[in-house]
Amino acid sequence: MAKVEERTTEQVRREIDLEREQLASAVDSLRGELSVAKLRSRLPIASTTALGVGFVMAGGIGATARLLFRRARER
Repeated sequence: MAKVEERTTEQVRREIDLEREQLASAVDSLRGELSVAKLRSRLPIASTTALGVGFVMAGGIGATARLLFRRARER
């Protein structure tokens, strides 16, 4: 028969804590990888949306409308 290794309660607790830390680290790493993968797959949509939002926030629509209407009145 194989010799049974006896561990104290404290040793088992330390091993569990170590496993818990390793698991948390692995989960964090996996979450980061998934977030990057999702963003890369949606990059064209995200960049177009960001461009549109920036244009609106910069007053681009109002400025463009004023420019077009002024040119229409001048004709």
